[in-house]
Amino acid sequence: MRVLVVTNMYPTEDMPSFGTFVHDQVESLRELGVDVDVLYFNGRKSTWNYLWAFPRFWYRLLRRRYDLIHAHYVLAGVVARAQWGYKVVLTHHGPEVLGQPPWQAPLCRIMTPLFDEVIHVTEEVRSTLGDADGWVIPCGVDLKVFHPMPRSEARERAGLPQGVPLVLWAGDYWRPEKRFDLVERSMEHVKTYLPEAELVLLTGKPHDLVPIYMNACDALVLTSDLEGSPMVVKEAMACNLPVVSVRVGDVPEVVSGTEGCYLVERDPQLIADALVKVLVSPRRTNGREHIGHLSREHVALQVLQVYRHALGVRETVERYPVHER
Repeated sequence: MRVLVVTNMYPTEDMPSFGTFVHDQVESLRELGVDVDVLYFNGRKSTWNYLWAFPRFWYRLLRRRYDLIHAHYVLAGVVARAQWGYKVVLTHHGPEVLGQPPWQAPLCRIMTPLFDEVIHVTEEVRSTLGDADGWVIPCGVDLKVFHPMPRSEARERAGLPQGVPLVLWAGDYWRPEKRFDLVERSMEHVKTYLPEAELVLLTGKPHDLVPIYMNACDALVLTSDLEGSPMVVKEAMACNLPVVSVRVGDVPEVVSGTEGCYLVERDPQLIADALVKVLVSPRRTNGREHIGHLSREHVALQVLQVYRHALGVRETVERYPVHER
């Protein structure tokens, strides 16, 4: 099977952590024997790149034949749907459907019925669009890369201090929907109990350093107003790192039943209280045992089922298998 992936998120030398989940899915499909080409256009660098993507896309189709096209995010879907000769699968990753940025949500509603198959990373995303025929398949985590390692060794490799409580925050702190202001206020409260506690920011690092930082820290904190299926939580679970998070995206389902992980309201004091519980007696969770169904290999098999369904290969499959254990 030959597939063209069209995406406006993909890791580059300048942005090594940008769209790593798309890259990982591409690689896992290749491991299954799927011949995958990638057409990436950088809309962050220039909005003109969205327009330039159309002739680049058509040129690809003239040069090589494909069995189908898989677009990630609705703007890539607009490009991929600019032809009707190939079946198109679209993945909605969440924020664009849930209102970030606001103008993309109506576009998602308009475009979704035009695709042959649609994948949603969470049930919330699928139900928001009312897509009864959509598939619910979150992006998978690479359990070979994200795995537990000794904390002292990880701190030495990351250049972080030994014997100090460390809270990890991963993401673009300047984006308002990530609510970094809550993290800062929460850490002020944490320091009243544990003055030596430190916040570690993980932003723009190469993806292969992320598991080292996760194993070096004592807790991950997530405070976003809006998420789809945040990879950082699944990666933390794979490293057995305790998670303190607000109820957002599919985090409640991912951390459900994992001792040492806490779901809290968007209140700095409550977030701090949960962090202090973790930091005063730091220990690892058994989160890795709970996310085998979210491995990138398992997810790739589900995506491959969607491809076959789009091409008319009818199989008895579950469209909403997410978070079954």
